[in-house]
Amino acid sequence: MDVNQLAADILKFATESGAGRDAKNPAAVALGRMGGLKGGKARAAALSPSKRSRIARKAAAARWRKS
Repeated sequence: MDVNQLAADILKFATESGAGRDAKNPAAVALGRMGGLKGGKARAAALSPSKRSRIARKAAAARWRKS
């Protein structure tokens, strides 16, 4: 086997996604999704209107600041 073939094989092995390597725990995925679905709404409900307004103003200023 020449050096180029060996390098190609190593690169292929390092970059291909294996079935066991990328597997996720379904229970953990479900818990994360549950929190993600209610996260923004729960945070908004916990904030006072003035705090929400301050956050929104800061976000709008950041959006307009970008060119």
